[in-house]
Amino acid sequence: MERAFRWTVRIVAAVLLVAGLSVVAVLWLASRSLPDYDRTEAVRGIDAPVEIVRNTHNVPHIFGAGDADVFFGLGYAHAQDRLWQMTLLRRTAQGRLSEVFGNRTLRTDELMRRLGIYRAATASVAAQDPETMAMLRAYAAGVNARISVVNRDASGRGAPEFFLFEPQIAPWQPADSIAVVKLMALQLSGHLTEEVRRARASLILPDERLADLHPDIPGSGTVVLAGMRDLFPTLAPTQFAGAATPDLWPVAPSGLAGASNAFAIAPNRAAAGAALLANDPHMGLSAPTLWYLARLELETGGVIGGTIPGMPIVLVGRSERMGWGLTSTYVDDQDVMIERLNPDDPTQYETPDGWAAFETERSIVSIKDASPVTLTLRRTQNGPVLTAGQFDLGTITPRGHVAALAWTGLSPEDTSMRTGLEIMRAETLDDALDAARHFIAPAQNLMLTDGTRTAMTIMGRQPDRDARHQSQGRIPAPGWLGANRWAGLKPAEANPVWETPESGLLGNTNNKVVDRPFPDHISHYWGDSQRVQRMSRLLQAREVHTRESLIEAQLDSVSITARALLPLVGRDLWFTGESAPGGTPERRRQTALQLLAAWNGEMSEHLPEPLIYAAWMRALQDRLIRDDLGPLANEYGRVQPLFIERVFRDIGGAGTWCDIIQSTAVETCTMVARLALDDALQWLDDRYGARVETWRWGDAHEARHDHPVLGDVPLLGAIVNIRQSTSGGDHTLQRGRTSGEDPDPFTNVHAATYRGVYDFADPESSVFITSTGQSGHPLSRHYDDLGELWRRGEYIPMTLDPDLARAGAVGVTTLRPAP
Repeated sequence: MERAFRWTVRIVAAVLLVAGLSVVAVLWLASRSLPDYDRTEAVRGIDAPVEIVRNTHNVPHIFGAGDADVFFGLGYAHAQDRLWQMTLLRRTAQGRLSEVFGNRTLRTDELMRRLGIYRAATASVAAQDPETMAMLRAYAAGVNARISVVNRDASGRGAPEFFLFEPQIAPWQPADSIAVVKLMALQLSGHLTEEVRRARASLILPDERLADLHPDIPGSGTVVLAGMRDLFPTLAPTQFAGAATPDLWPVAPSGLAGASNAFAIAPNRAAAGAALLANDPHMGLSAPTLWYLARLELETGGVIGGTIPGMPIVLVGRSERMGWGLTSTYVDDQDVMIERLNPDDPTQYETPDGWAAFETERSIVSIKDASPVTLTLRRTQNGPVLTAGQFDLGTITPRGHVAALAWTGLSPEDTSMRTGLEIMRAETLDDALDAARHFIAPAQNLMLTDGTRTAMTIMGRQPDRDARHQSQGRIPAPGWLGANRWAGLKPAEANPVWETPESGLLGNTNNKVVDRPFPDHISHYWGDSQRVQRMSRLLQAREVHTRESLIEAQLDSVSITARALLPLVGRDLWFTGESAPGGTPERRRQTALQLLAAWNGEMSEHLPEPLIYAAWMRALQDRLIRDDLGPLANEYGRVQPLFIERVFRDIGGAGTWCDIIQSTAVETCTMVARLALDDALQWLDDRYGARVETWRWGDAHEARHDHPVLGDVPLLGAIVNIRQSTSGGDHTLQRGRTSGEDPDPFTNVHAATYRGVYDFADPESSVFITSTGQSGHPLSRHYDDLGELWRRGEYIPMTLDPDLARAGAVGVTTLRPAP
C-alpha cells in the first residue's frame, strides 16, 4: 500500500512537472513575439532614418525625413503590434480563411469570393493618383520590413497566434490596404440584411402592419410602393428563423452596422472662443479593438488620431490645423436584384435588352485538412450573384430566379484612400471638403473644423436610381426591368454640405439628415431616431461649450427612449391595485413599477431599473409580434422604439398588435404590458435571483471584447477576452448596443471603440481613448491597459509635442537604411 502511494505521488508530481514545464514553454514561445520597442534596426525601403517614439500608453509618434518614410514607419509599427489582426483582415477580404481554419470558415470564404472584394481592390490600384500610390507603397514596405525582421531574428513569428495557425505571411501589397477599406465598407453597410428582413416580413404582414414594424423615420411622407407579393406573386412566406452566423462572418447582423456620434461647436458657442469637435465611432467590440492610435509627423505638420491596421491613414483625429470625425451615414448603397433565369438555358438571365450570359469564373478554395472546393462564381450586369443560403436570400427568391447584389463598395475605381491622405494634409476647411469628393465607400458623415469654422458633409458615392424604381430600394426588385437598375453612381457634388450654422452647433448620431423625395432620399433606413433627441437637448441646453461638456455628452447614459416609453406603456399600471403580500408575483410587479416610476432613465451599470426596463420592453415586443411572425420574430431581438410607440398610441390602427391572433379573447395593450412585465420579472428572477434590489444592469450589460479566433477556446478565452461591466444601452449617447440574442440578450457587443475630443483653443489639451489597448499580444501590458480607462470614461492626452512623447516613452525604435 505504501509503495503504491509513493508511486502515485511520483506520477502526480511528474504530471504536474510536465504540465508546468509545458506552460513555461508556451509562455516563453508566446513572449518571443513581444516586440522590443527600444532598439535600432537596419531595414530596406528607406533612404533616411525613421524614429518611432512610443509614449507611456504605447502610442507611436513617428518621425522621418519625408512623408514616405513616415508612412513606412506606420506600416512597421502596425506590424509590430497588430500583425495577426492585419493578416486576418487580409485573408477575410481575399476569401482565404479556410486555408488556416479549415471547414469552419468555408461559408465566409465563399461569400467573399462571390462578392469579389479583393478583385475590386486589385483593380482599384490603377485608379490611385501618384501621391496616394506612393503612400500605399511606402506603408507596404514598412509592413514587409517588420516581417523580414521577425523572420531574421526568429521573433516568435510576429504574434503568438502564428504558433497555432499558418505561420507563413505573404508580403503586404497596396491592394491589401484598399481591400481593408472595402472590408470596412461591408461591415458598416446594413442595407442588404435590412432589405431581406423587411421583404420576409412583407410576405406575412399586410402593408399597414409592415409600416408599424418598419416605420419611416418621422419626416416627409412616402407614396404607396409595390410589395414583395406584388413584385413576385408566386413567392410564399416563410417564418423560420435565419441561419446561424458562420465563423468570422464579416457582415454585421441587422441593427449592428456602423454607428457613431459627432459634435462640432463653432467659436460663438465655445467658452474659449475656438471651435471644438468630438467624435466616437461605434463598432463591434473585439480584442484587440480595430483602432490603433498613432501620431505621424508629415511634411505638412503633425497628425494624430485613430488608424486601422492595414491602412496608412489617420481616419479620425486632428492635425495642427484641422479636426475631423466620422459617423455612418446609412446611405442606401446596396440593392438586392432578383434576376430571372432563362428557362431554356440556365446560363443566361434576363436583361432589358433580352437574355444575357452570366460572367462566370471558377475559384478554388483551399481548405486545411480537407479537399479543396471549387466554386463557380457568377456575375450579372447588376452585380455578383449570391447563393440562396447567404443572408436567407432563398426565402425571398422565387424558383427560376437568383439574387444579385448591386453595391457601391464593389467599385473597381475606388479612390477612398486618397481622401484620407488629403484630409491629413489639408490646410483649410475647404481643402478637407474638397478631399471628400474622392471617397467611394463606406459612405460617412465627415465632421470638420479648422478652429474657426465648422462643417459636415456626406462623403461616399450614392447610387443613381430611377424615380420609377418599383420598390425604391426598400426590398429586392426585379433586376430585368430598366427602372430598377442603377444608372451608375451620382457625382460627389450631389452630397449635401452643412457649414457653420447660425446656431453654432452641428451634430450627428446616424440620424436622418435630409427630407428629400426618392431618388434623392439618401436613405429609407437610418441608424438612429432616439439618440439625436438627447444630443439636441444637451447641446442646446448650454450657451457655451467646453471640452468637458462634450466629454459629458459622449458619456451620457440617459435613455430618452425609456423616458418616453415607460409612461406610455405603463400608463394604466402605475400605482394600481391593492398591496400584495410579499413573495407573490403581484408584489414583485408592484416593487418593479415603484422603482421605474422614480427612475430618471439613466442606464447606470449599478442600478436595477435599467435591467427591469430593458427586460420588460424586450418581453413586450416579443409578445406583440410572436403570434404574427412566428420564428421570424427572432430576427427582431432588439427593441424597436418607434414600433412600440405606434402600437401604444394606436397610430394607424397599430393597437391591433396587442390582440393575440390565436386566442378567442380580445387582448388590450394594458393586458399585454402587464403580462410582459411578469414575463420579464420571472426571467430576471431565474437569472439574477429573487431580490429585485440586488439586480444590476452592469451584470447583464457586460462589454465583451472577444478575440475573434481564440475567444471561444477553453482556458485561452480567459486570457485573450476582455469583459467589463458597462453603463449605457441601445439608445443612449454612451451607446452600448445589445446582442439581442439568447441566452444573453443584453450583452454589450457594439460600442464607442474610439473617443476623441479636440479643443482648438488649446489643441494640446485634446484627448482620445480606445476600448482595449495598442498591442494585439495578450501577454503585453498594453493589450488592455486603455480598456479600463475607457470603461471608466477616462481619456489620455492627444499631444503633438514630441518632448512630451519622449518624456514617458516606453521605447524608441530607430529604423536605419540597410547598407
